[in-house]
Amino acid sequence: MAIYHCTINIFSRGAESQLSAVGSAAYRSGEKITNEYDGITHDYTRKKGIVHTEILLPPHAPPEFADRSTLWNSVEKIEKAKNSQLAREIEAALPRELDREQQIRLVREYVQDNFVSAGMCADIAIHDKNNGNPHAHIMLTMRPLEQSGEWGAKSKKEYILDKNGQRIKLKSGNYKVRKIDLMDWNDKGKAEVWRRAWADVTNKYLAEQNIPQRIDHRSYERQGIEQIPTVHMGVAATQMERKGIVTEKGEKNRQIREQNRLLKEVKRRIAGLEKWVKEKSAEKDSQSINPFHSVPIHSPQPPTLLELLNTAMQQAGQPDSRYGKIRDLKTFAKAVSFLQVNNISTLSELQETLSKMKKRYWNTNSEIKQTEKLLHERKELIDQAENYLQYRDYHKAYKQTKPKKQEDYAERYRTELALYDRAERYLKEHLGSDTKLRPKAWKAEVADLTAQKDRLYREMRKLKDEVAEAETVKRCVEQAIPPTEQRKERSKAHDMSL
Repeated sequence: MAIYHCTINIFSRGAESQLSAVGSAAYRSGEKITNEYDGITHDYTRKKGIVHTEILLPPHAPPEFADRSTLWNSVEKIEKAKNSQLAREIEAALPRELDREQQIRLVREYVQDNFVSAGMCADIAIHDKNNGNPHAHIMLTMRPLEQSGEWGAKSKKEYILDKNGQRIKLKSGNYKVRKIDLMDWNDKGKAEVWRRAWADVTNKYLAEQNIPQRIDHRSYERQGIEQIPTVHMGVAATQMERKGIVTEKGEKNRQIREQNRLLKEVKRRIAGLEKWVKEKSAEKDSQSINPFHSVPIHSPQPPTLLELLNTAMQQAGQPDSRYGKIRDLKTFAKAVSFLQVNNISTLSELQETLSKMKKRYWNTNSEIKQTEKLLHERKELIDQAENYLQYRDYHKAYKQTKPKKQEDYAERYRTELALYDRAERYLKEHLGSDTKLRPKAWKAEVADLTAQKDRLYREMRKLKDEVAEAETVKRCVEQAIPPTEQRKERSKAHDMSL
C-alpha cells in the first residue's frame, strides 16, 4: 500500500550530522569521494541497496557539475563559514505499486519541476534493499547559480533604520543590519509546497497505472478524517511483523485500528438512526402516508411509540392477528424499556435523545484525540530522553576522536550517532531552555493519560450499547407496522414521486 513519507533536512557544516556535503553525497550514491575541504576520503563503494543515481542540473550550470565529486566539492569550497548550510535533503518513500522505471520517472519529474527549474542542482539516489522500503534521497544545492555558471550570493545585508530613516549605530561602531534572503528557498511555506507537490505527482503516477491508492501530505486532522493516526512503524518493526514477530509498535497500531473501528461504527449507527427518524417523521406528517394511523388504537391521534409497541406485543399472540407472530418478544421488551427509561413517547423525543448521543460522541471523540496526542508526545519525549542518555557516550567519543579518524568512527557507529543526534534535536525543540530531563515525572503523566484514555473508550463503548438499544426501537417499530401497510406506504410514496 502506498504511504506518505517526505522529510526535509539541512546539512550544515559543524552540525551534529557527522557528514559533510561530500560525505553525504558519497554515502547516498555508494561512491568513493575525497573532500577537498578537509582532505577526508569517504568510501561507500561497499554499500548495498543503491539501485539508481543521477544528477540533474539547470541549463546554466557548468557541465562538469554532472560529476558528483566536482559538484559537492565546489559547494564545500564556496561556503567559507564554519556553520555554513551546505545542502538540503528531501527523503521520500516510493510507492511499491510502481515498478523501478516508474519510480525513477516519478522522482525525476518531481525534482525537475520543483527544484531544477528553480535553479537548484539536484543529486538523486534511490535505495531499495528489497525490504519493502524503497525510497529516494534528493540532495539539493542551497546557493543560486549565476547565468555565468558561477555561484551567486545567498543573501544580502540591509541596514535597519530608525523612525527618522537613519541607520542605527551599535556600541561596537557597526550599524545594525538584517539578512535578506535573495531566494525564497528557505521560506517556511516552501516545505508545505514541496510536500504537497510530492503527494500530487505520486498520485498522478498511481492514477496512470490504474492503482486506486492515494497519498496525502496532510495530517488526518487537516483532512477532516475523524480517526486516530497510527504510529510510524519503521523498517525494523515492519520486517519483524511480516515474519510473525509481535512488536510494540505493531501491537499499538492494531489497538489504534480497533479503536478507530469503534469510533467509526458509533458515528455511523447514530447517523443511521437519525436518518430513519427523519424519514418516519416525514411519513407521520403526511396524511396520505402515515403507517401510525393504521394501528388499531381507538384515538383520533396516531399512537405514541410506546402505544405502538405495546399494542403490537399484546395482539401478536391472538388468532388471526394482522401482526402475525412477533419473532422476539424480549427485543420488544428492551425497546419498551429504553423508551420508558429515557421518557420517549414521540419521534421528536427520540430525535432529541439521538442528538444528545451525537453530542456525547463528539465530546468524547474530541477528548480521545486530545488525550492520544498528549500521550504520544509524552511517550516520544521519554523515548528520546532514553536514547539521549544511552548514546551520549558515543557522541562524546566521536568529538574526542582525531579529525582524520572521525569518519571511520562515524561509519562504525552510524546508528548510535544518528539516534543521539535525533534525540538531541527533539529534546531541544520540545524542551526549549528547560533542558532538565524528567523521565519519572513524564512516566507518571503517561500513566495518568493512559487511565484517562481507557476511561474515555469505556464511555464510548457504553454509548455504543445505548445506540444498540435505540436500534431495537427502530427494528420493533418496523416490525410493529403491519407488512401490508408498509407495502402501501412504499406504493403511495412511489406514486407521489411520479
